[in-house]
Amino acid sequence: MAPRPKAFKIRRLRGPQKYGVAGRSLPELLRKAGKRLQLPFPDCRLCLYEDGTELTEGYFHGVPDNTDLVLLAPGETWQGFVSDIDHFLNTFYAQKDDIVEAAQKLLSDEQAPKRQKLLVDLISNLSENILAESREEDRKWFEGMESRFKNKSSYMRYSCESRIRSYMKEVSSYTSAVHPAAQAEYKRITDFMLDKLKSVKYNGCYFDRREEAAVRLCTTEGWFSCQGPFDRDYCLCKHSINPYSNRESRILFSTWNLDHIIEKKRTIVPTLAEAVKEQDGREVAWEYFYQLLFTLENLKLVHIACHKKASHNLTCDKTKIYRKRKRMQKVSK
Repeated sequence: MAPRPKAFKIRRLRGPQKYGVAGRSLPELLRKAGKRLQLPFPDCRLCLYEDGTELTEGYFHGVPDNTDLVLLAPGETWQGFVSDIDHFLNTFYAQKDDIVEAAQKLLSDEQAPKRQKLLVDLISNLSENILAESREEDRKWFEGMESRFKNKSSYMRYSCESRIRSYMKEVSSYTSAVHPAAQAEYKRITDFMLDKLKSVKYNGCYFDRREEAAVRLCTTEGWFSCQGPFDRDYCLCKHSINPYSNRESRILFSTWNLDHIIEKKRTIVPTLAEAVKEQDGREVAWEYFYQLLFTLENLKLVHIACHKKASHNLTCDKTKIYRKRKRMQKVSK
């Protein structure tokens, strides 16, 4: 007895219209689908619309009736819903000027706060001028900013430098809390750190998209990704931002933190002060503390929601606090 025909809903790639096609076997279904959708039968393939799994003869009889399928011509691929989203985004951005205009018209009459926010965010995202660099190319981005900043990258570099400068200021201001007998040595060490920071321009390269990939925290277009809380290797929420894109994103980026994994106030600075006080003839390895305070060795860029304010309960490496003493070699007689 011949098996009963199985019915499917079949569409072409990028085709919104679906057709009902039935077949008792995969070859029969391919033949009918190719004819119905006007694609040459011999080289076509059928995939599940949901996830892109290719339909095989062995898989054919286990697939439920009325399953959505995609008929692919030679060279075409389908990855399921992901392909639809990708196509939507490509089409969406190709017509962004028309979409912005339509959204602005809707916004002028919209009263519902939630819909207002959605429209404002849509207009903002589609009106980005990411690739523009100079003030002349994107005057809106520079609104409210001092005239000395001529391009976006120089301002972003300054923004990073300001953060690092503030860290240095905190370290220096701790001098008064150091044991009086150790204050001079503590100041000498902080002066070394300051000179080092000046030589590397306060690590402003971290926010400068023109810098080499090895030293910047963003892509060449200026996209920054959250590196996750101090106790995780990544951001579960996939936070990202491009402060180079528009004025609002530039301002919002100021709420992102360069977070110290081993904490600055609670741990690093007090440990440095204690090390100076208790050095007892040993030399404090100030470069180790410099790395912890001012470099990506101990800094993570995090979205404000990933910035955990509770104690990190991490300590400095005791084996790195002082320089290792050189062993005296015996002089043979």
